[in-house]
Amino acid sequence: MTEVSRQIASRADAAAGPSFVEWAAVFAGAVLAAALSFVLLTFGTAIGLSATSPWPNSGLSAKVIASLAVFWAMVQQIGSVMAGAYVAGRMRTRWNDSGHEADFRDGLHGGLVWAVGVLISALLLFATAGLVTRTGAEVAGKTVASLASRTADPMDAVLDTMLRSNAARAAVPAAGGPAAARSEMANTGDTRAEVSRILASSVASGSLTPDNRSYLARLVAQRTGLSDQDAEKRVDEAVNAGRAAADKARRAALLTGFVTAAGLIVSLGAGWWAAMRGGDHRDRSVPLRFELGVRRPAPGA
Repeated sequence: MTEVSRQIASRADAAAGPSFVEWAAVFAGAVLAAALSFVLLTFGTAIGLSATSPWPNSGLSAKVIASLAVFWAMVQQIGSVMAGAYVAGRMRTRWNDSGHEADFRDGLHGGLVWAVGVLISALLLFATAGLVTRTGAEVAGKTVASLASRTADPMDAVLDTMLRSNAARAAVPAAGGPAAARSEMANTGDTRAEVSRILASSVASGSLTPDNRSYLARLVAQRTGLSDQDAEKRVDEAVNAGRAAADKARRAALLTGFVTAAGLIVSLGAGWWAAMRGGDHRDRSVPLRFELGVRRPAPGA
């Protein structure tokens, strides 16, 4: 009974004592993980730039570069979290607990390093985009607008092809002389903006209304000198190209989201394991393996 009472009292004192979560170790590990992640990202960016080239038949292809970038992003994320979690687990104060309880508490500190890093990254991302103080509806609207702008970027090439004048049209001078030519060039920007809005709306809604189709065909015929039938055909090709570009952007966004989520989940497990290893090395006083040839003498030697 005396031993049982002593154990109960010991547990009560531990519960009444300070928290078992040592935030100093957690933040130290998170800072190390963030710094290491920045260094690895910078190094990976330099390697990626060295592997690209503007010259034909030189450098790696865009698909290979994208695949390597995704791989390196996941590797640096997992490695940085593991390093920070190991430090947090090893810096945690050694309590009287042992076995599975000690492993759990060490691993929990590694998970907190991961959580602090993710939280800081998310806050910086939202703060940079100016979304922290906005309402949920405003955030959703901003996100949709961002996706729309990314989708509209490939539309530039679609508009160039759609509004490109043929050789016969380009060879004919303007009827009003240079003044009319300058006026036509001034209206080019407004025409492109209007056509871009109509195409973006049709891609978003999934259909192009007959009125918009006829209007775009008239604009194309006026700008290019094509017949009405050829102009309508070019409009249909532009709409299909815009839909293909939007679908490509959608699939890229989905892939980015899945890869990011997978990397975060794997890094959480890796950080938990690394913190447990750090706690085990702390308990067994295992020295770090990398040494510079200078060894401190043991106390009392």
